[in-house]
Amino acid sequence: MKYLKTKHEKNSAKITALIMLILILLLFVVGQNYTDPPEEFGVAINFGGSSGGGGGAPAQAAAPPTETQPEETEPQEEQQEAAATPTSQENVITQEDEAAVLIKKQQEQAKKENDAKEKAKADKLAQEKAEKAAKAAAKAAAEAAEKKRQDDIRKANDALINGISNSDSASDSNSNGPGNGPGNGSGSGNSYGTSQFGDGSGQGNGDGVGYGLNGRGKPDYRKIVQECNESGLVVVRIEVDRSGKVVKAEPGVKGTKNTAACLLEPARKMALTHKWKADPKAPDPQVGYVSINFKLGQ
Repeated sequence: MKYLKTKHEKNSAKITALIMLILILLLFVVGQNYTDPPEEFGVAINFGGSSGGGGGAPAQAAAPPTETQPEETEPQEEQQEAAATPTSQENVITQEDEAAVLIKKQQEQAKKENDAKEKAKADKLAQEKAEKAAKAAAKAAAEAAEKKRQDDIRKANDALINGISNSDSASDSNSNGPGNGPGNGSGSGNSYGTSQFGDGSGQGNGDGVGYGLNGRGKPDYRKIVQECNESGLVVVRIEVDRSGKVVKAEPGVKGTKNTAACLLEPARKMALTHKWKADPKAPDPQVGYVSINFKLGQ
């Protein structure tokens, strides 16, 4: 006869068998323990059936108990304590030495750091003093150079003014009118003679540009602006052909007060722009000069 017909019955049977197996295993593992034969309980009584029950020779008197001497343990304990004491002292001394060494190292490190900071501070102060001294020296040198430049400009202006005065009062002059260029207008002899700055043959254009070219009249020119903020007088030696064109210009000749490159080049270019009237009787080339008194920002 078949009992487990459905799926649920089969599952129930499996679960039941598994639970029974677990219970049986638990009984073997955690169940009570039994001894075979079981342990005896109570007081055993001897009824004389054994050799010791009939009473034999009296048992020997028990030896008198010996007195214990607890004092003997005290020296051992004292010795143990005495033996342990040096170790403790050694440990304390060692720890104190380590702490002292550590503190000493920390103090040395702090001292080194303080010394480094003091040295850095002293170096910084010395550097600042050196920089201040260098700035003061540079400032003094700049002031001296500026003063010298102003003196040169003043002298050049005085020379130009003196040239104008001499040109107005001179007789038999090769000049054709007053100007700002230096000169006394007292030239004589060859009307096409070489003109040099400061020889009295100069003329000016009223804007700081002077020239000297005997017998050729007044030129046309184009103004060239400097590319730097400098001032001073620049004299340019020029050579002019018969057509009145400047074929050669050499800046920075005698009479120049400022030889800065940023002034020499515009002075040369300005001299090359000068154009006089053609003169077939003039020497080829004819030597003269152009003077430009540069001002700040011009």
